[in-house]
Amino acid sequence: MAVMLAPMAQSHSQPELPGMIESADDGDRPSITEVNGTVARFEMAYNPNPDERFVFGPPIWQRLPSLLFLGFGAAVGGAALLAHTGSSNTALYRFIVAENRTPLVFVIVLAAIATFIRSGLRGVVVTRDGVETRSLSMGFPRVKKFSWPQIDRIILDKEDVLFELWNGTYERLPKVREGEKLTDLLERVAIGRGRQVTRLDRKR
Repeated sequence: MAVMLAPMAQSHSQPELPGMIESADDGDRPSITEVNGTVARFEMAYNPNPDERFVFGPPIWQRLPSLLFLGFGAAVGGAALLAHTGSSNTALYRFIVAENRTPLVFVIVLAAIATFIRSGLRGVVVTRDGVETRSLSMGFPRVKKFSWPQIDRIILDKEDVLFELWNGTYERLPKVREGEKLTDLLERVAIGRGRQVTRLDRKR
């Protein structure tokens, strides 16, 4: 009996359980920093609608001379209006009406209005297809257009923008009135269009 029980005791022994933690190498996994950075950039991406246009005008200090000239033109025009509607015995009437300076007044007023309008033509326009810059060269408007495929990288400061183009050249965008809003918008659209973005103000 003792000899027969020995094999039975061995047959009821518990089988060896597999280990709970496998030692196989899972391979390289992306760090949480890389994952979070990718998710953050994906959330920032923005593709404007085809009919959307974001217009950024020039800063107020660039329009200040035209504003002063416009004020001067308005004052001269008001004086001419008073001269024509007032008494003929006034010095203003004699200076403007009697000495026939009315045509000169019209020239000043029209020049002031044209200068003010022309000063507002400068700025930056952002669309789904690219970026358009408007500046004045020798008093005449000058327009440059950059499609997104032409832009390899956008370098952004707090209110300054620099384009690194496909041919190795650089293009600095003109100053605008809402510089921070422009840089934030360009960063989002550039990410959505698959362009490289470098923020200098976040590395300080």
